[in-house]
Amino acid sequence: MKYWVAAAAAVLCTPLLAQPAVPIISFDSVPNVLKLPKDMYLGEVTGVAVNSKGHIFVLSRGNTTGPAYAAAAAQLLEFMPDGKFVREIGKNLYAWSFGHAVRVDKDDNIWAVDKGSDMVVKFSPEGKVMMVFGRKQEASDEETGPVKHPKPPLPAEDGRFRQVTDVTWAPAGNIFISDGYINSRVAKADKNGNWIKSWGERGEKPGEFNTPHNIAADAQGNIYVADRFNRRIQVFDSEGTFLRSMTVDVPFDHNVRPAIGNKVDPDATKGTFAAGSPWTVCITPPPNQVLFTSDAYPGRLYKLSLDGKVLGVLGESGKQLKQFGWIHALACPSANTVFVAELLNWRVQKLTLRP
Repeated sequence: MKYWVAAAAAVLCTPLLAQPAVPIISFDSVPNVLKLPKDMYLGEVTGVAVNSKGHIFVLSRGNTTGPAYAAAAAQLLEFMPDGKFVREIGKNLYAWSFGHAVRVDKDDNIWAVDKGSDMVVKFSPEGKVMMVFGRKQEASDEETGPVKHPKPPLPAEDGRFRQVTDVTWAPAGNIFISDGYINSRVAKADKNGNWIKSWGERGEKPGEFNTPHNIAADAQGNIYVADRFNRRIQVFDSEGTFLRSMTVDVPFDHNVRPAIGNKVDPDATKGTFAAGSPWTVCITPPPNQVLFTSDAYPGRLYKLSLDGKVLGVLGESGKQLKQFGWIHALACPSANTVFVAELLNWRVQKLTLRP
């Protein structure tokens, strides 16, 4: 039986923008998808990825060390397709500070992105460090501490990051890094790690960013950036030329509460917690690619065509299975299988969509 966000629902709430009815996608969530060893716990789950063998990689702000403020909080774990624990990768790694994303490339290399250390690390499938981007602050320096957020931000520097967020790759092998909370740009390097260029700065015009939070590439090498605060996904070619912008405008019940915090302005057109502000972006493998994204409020997952048409919506904020608490990352090995990493609920859900 199909359920639809029908015009009648608009009588109960005011939609952000008028648009055709969007189907609600039925789905299931696998209970206890990850089997953690005894006395091992996840913290906020900031990243999830799946390799060609179906192994699941999870970046969690668990295994914290240090004081309550500025503790190191990052742990990279691998699981079998059935959820059985395999190993921890990079235990005590120098780059670990405040984990933000994990991705797996076409060769099954594992890439970890750490917002706290401003570093991106490439591991081989065996877990060997193969390449590092950026540089961590030196613990011995007097000025070492939380990175400042001047407005406007200080000029960006080639090869360095300030609160980096994510990484992706074009088919030719070039590397694209979203950077991030402060620099507000996309960096491009070649497959050997050589810095090529960057584009973007703080702003709201096409090609500008305010918290580029997630990044993905399609089979043609176009780059999709979840420009979170600006409430849009921007699309570029692999040279950084702006192609188009995509927004998610799906009606919802304005009486729903956020997963945490005070009630959000349901009519906000920008902001981290505005309805439709994309925290994530994930593109399925070819040939028939679709895109998934999510917001923190009202806390839903959205399925889109690559030209920006919303094909369906699922989920809601909450703590139970099939509910979400701040989706921070997605892995989408197929159009009907999505892994969801949640900050507030400290977990990964495996969703099976039944469109």
